[in-house]
Amino acid sequence: MSGIMKVVLLLAVMVCISEAQMGHTSGDLCLCTKTRDRIGSKNDIKDIQIYPATIFCDKVEIVVSYNSGLRYCLNPKVKAVQKLMASIIKRQTSSTARPTELTSTTNTARV
Repeated sequence: MSGIMKVVLLLAVMVCISEAQMGHTSGDLCLCTKTRDRIGSKNDIKDIQIYPATIFCDKVEIVVSYNSGLRYCLNPKVKAVQKLMASIIKRQTSSTARPTELTSTTNTARV
């Protein structure tokens, strides 16, 4: 392949990459396009994932997975969601782990 063809190919690739990036500015690549204001049954919640704001998405996102397999994004500005998150954080910080013990024979920590 000649040198001019390599330069033309490189320029074409650069143009394609720059065009692809122009459509996405920072802060608008969020997971949640829609949010729900109500939580539903707390007993049916399987998992809660909290995604902090990043350069790709400029808002905090809360994704709830239910036992039925459905996943929803919750609105973090709603009082009920804030209470749920506060209770989860309180439960995690109030649980105490057993202290680790160092055994004298193997120098490994037992939990």
